[in-house]
Amino acid sequence: MFEVPEFKELALALERSFAINGKAASTLRNYLRCLAHIAIHYKCSPERLDEEQIDDYLYHCQNLHDTPSESFFKHTIYGLRAAYKVLGMDKKRIRLPQIKRQNDLPVVLNKREVRELLNAPKYLKHRLMLAMLYGCGLRSYELCNLLQADIDFDRKTVFVKKQKGKVDRYVPLSPHLARGPGTYFRTENPVKHVFNSQVTKDGAVGPLTTGGIQWVIKECRSTR
Repeated sequence: MFEVPEFKELALALERSFAINGKAASTLRNYLRCLAHIAIHYKCSPERLDEEQIDDYLYHCQNLHDTPSESFFKHTIYGLRAAYKVLGMDKKRIRLPQIKRQNDLPVVLNKREVRELLNAPKYLKHRLMLAMLYGCGLRSYELCNLLQADIDFDRKTVFVKKQKGKVDRYVPLSPHLARGPGTYFRTENPVKHVFNSQVTKDGAVGPLTTGGIQWVIKECRSTR
């Protein structure tokens, strides 16, 4: 239930725009989560706020002791831009602060470090997760959304549905890596997706989450 009734109209407008333009559902969820925080803070839908109220909220985010994460602040800005664009409020969109892009170079593991990381998990499921992320060049959310039907063992390919790039693609599955999923399917019996989350108390089984992947990587790094 929406605590701010008019926020529902904004949420539906954004949802429709994202669906029409083929944008990622995960991005929409992040934007709506941040916009909902603004709505609850002011008890008013964000598009009804003036420039000073928006600036006060952004200052509140950055300077109080309970500051949200940097990604929360960025998604707040991006969410407001998306809302203003959908509603045709270009003047408000232009006045929002610019987000500086991080230019830090990524940390690249050498061959020995990659081998140690891939061998660190003691469970086949976790070892296969890391191997497919690295060997197939998958993003975390792509691995979460991967279906068993997307793996073609005959052609040794993995079908990745369009997300951010808006283009479906096939990635190669090396002969060595292809042995892993076959063994995993026979022993673990996953449901629909290649990787499932843990079974909930009511017996429901869902796909793996990006948080679950991050936990596995963190645990494997600590054991190296």
